[in-house]
Amino acid sequence: MGVIPLSPLDLTIAALLVLALAALTFRERPRQARSLLIAAARTVAQLLLLGLVLESIFSTGNWLWIMLLMMLMAAVAGHEVNARQHRPFAGWAGYGLGTVSMFASTFSVLMLTLLVIVQPQPWYKPQYAIPLFGMLLGNGMTGVALALDRLTEGAWRQRELIEGRLMLGQSWRAAIHDVRVEALRSGLMPIINAMAAAGIVSMPGMMTGQILGGSSPMDAARYQILIMFLITAASGLGALLAVGIGSRRLFDERQRLSLLRLRPVRD
Repeated sequence: MGVIPLSPLDLTIAALLVLALAALTFRERPRQARSLLIAAARTVAQLLLLGLVLESIFSTGNWLWIMLLMMLMAAVAGHEVNARQHRPFAGWAGYGLGTVSMFASTFSVLMLTLLVIVQPQPWYKPQYAIPLFGMLLGNGMTGVALALDRLTEGAWRQRELIEGRLMLGQSWRAAIHDVRVEALRSGLMPIINAMAAAGIVSMPGMMTGQILGGSSPMDAARYQILIMFLITAASGLGALLAVGIGSRRLFDERQRLSLLRLRPVRD
């Protein structure tokens, strides 16, 4: 059995639920209702545009277009990571740190998956490469954003403690160790919670989509297990890279805490 097609009326009914929620929220928090409507509009525009782009790429199968799309996705994800920081790094470091960490971890896990595990023919087949990259990148973005936010905020709040440790002769790694650990914990918490709840509290999105598409529930479960493990690896590696590079950037060449490299706090 194939996928049951959805009509514009079906999507309109679902959209009315979001509009009703915005209306109920407006009386209490008008700003939150506005953000909800903007996010919903972005979802529609972005997903429809993505559908058109993917149809074109799937029909051609050109690896160059696949790589360009991945790089664009990573660039946008890097912007989102920087925008979510309460106290981000100043300059290009604020944007580049999250982008490089996510792309390096996500792309390495993706290549391992395509070349060793799934092995589509050709290995860059867009039906596999692009959805896998999108899932890994989206979850990695959350982990990196949370880890960096906790790192910079923790360093700011504990700046006197860190500077005291440095004065006692500790290295910058030892002085900021507690903050790094907490930042990594925050970055990994969402995927740990997702794995703990998968199959009991919630049915993950990929498994649901495959079942709706007519796949065997057991086949869908195997693919979902694979995806969860890949997402965990990509998110964890991205958080490790971001926290490692970000921690070093908080100190100058003489191992002094340099919080001037952070932007002013965002409201």
